[in-house]
This record gives sequence, C-alpha cells and structure tokens, in this order.
Amino acid sequence: QVQLVESGGGLVQSGESLRLSCVASGSKYGFGTMGWYRQAPGEQRELVATVTITGGTLYADSVKDRFTISRGKGRNTIYLQMNSLKPNDTAVYYCNAKVLINREYTYWGQGTQVTVSS
Repeated sequence: QVQLVESGGGLVQSGESLRLSCVASGSKYGFGTMGWYRQAPGEQRELVATVTITGGTLYADSVKDRFTISRGKGRNTIYLQMNSLKPNDTAVYYCNAKVLINREYTYWGQGTQVTVSS
C-alpha cells in the first residue's frame, strides 16, 4: 500500500523559512515524478513544484527563486525548502507521487499546514 507522509509545516512570520519533507513508501515499482501542491481556503489545489526521477524540476511562477524542491538519494523522499515566505503562501501543502506500471497512478499525502503571518 502506497503511503506518502509529509512533515515540516508550521506557523512562521513573513520572510521566514520552512522545510517540508515527504517520505513515500509501499511501491515495489518505485516512484516517478514527485511534487508539492498546495490548497488555500476557498481555492483550488495548485502545483507548487515537481521533481522527476532524474532531478528535473518545475516551479510555479509564484514560488520561483524562493522555493527549492529536491529529491533524496533513495529517490523516495522529497523536500521543499521555502524561503522568504509570504502570507499568501499560507495553505495546506500536499505531497504527490506518480507510479508507472501499466499506466500512471497518482498518490497524495494527507497534507501539512503552512501558515505565514504578516
């Protein structure tokens, strides 16, 4: 059974930093592209950043130059270093992982709350 477990959320002030972690387990096929998405109250879930199995990255324009996504050596852990946080970064952050077997399967974590006060 695939599980994604996020950690590292919390309450910080504007301009401060946080580092999120996500550990994926339970896939004998490994994990393909992994990423972070976020959902603010009353808003749709949106992409924050993704990282491929070979380390290629993609960022939302709103977080470029502030956030950095990385992948652990074991390829089943990802991190999101968030610097210069702003109040509009406040959201629940979800880890996402894809598993490719005969087709692509998508899995989500439970989410971790990030709150940035002004």
